[in-house]
Amino acid sequence: MPRVVLDTTVLVSAFLRAVPGGASFELLASAHAGLLELHLSLDILEETSRVLLTRKRIRVRYHYPDAAVTRYCNALAGLSTLTSEVPKLRVVRDPADDMILACAVASVADYLVTRDDDLLSLERYKRIAIVTPEVLLGILREKR
Repeated sequence: MPRVVLDTTVLVSAFLRAVPGGASFELLASAHAGLLELHLSLDILEETSRVLLTRKRIRVRYHYPDAAVTRYCNALAGLSTLTSEVPKLRVVRDPADDMILACAVASVADYLVTRDDDLLSLERYKRIAIVTPEVLLGILREKR
C-alpha cells in the first residue's frame, strides 16, 4: 500500500468540493477504503484549518460553518498517521511547501500529492514522486 502525503491545496479542495468524482475527494475516499496510507503532520492540519477559516475569497464563495472545518480536520487526523518529527528543509521558495515536503520525507512517503506548481516542478525529491491527484488516482486504478 503506497504511503501518501496530501498537501494543503488537495485537502482544501477535498473539503470545498466534497462530491464523489472530484480527484481530491476520491483520494480521501481511497485512504478511508485502505487503498493508500495517508500521512499528515500537525502543521499541515493547522494550515488547512487556517486557510479554510481565514481566506476571505473562499469564505465568500463557499458557505460553511467554522464547526465544519473543525470536524473535517479532526476526521483527517483520525484517518491519517500523524508524523510529528519532521526535518527542517529549505528546498523550494515557500516555507509552507518545505513543510509539506518535510512531512513526506519524515513519513518515508512514496507520493506527495499537490496542485502547487513549485512542488510539481520538482517531479521527485529523493525517492518521493510528486504528482497531482489525478496522476495518483490513475496509478491506484492501474494497481487494482
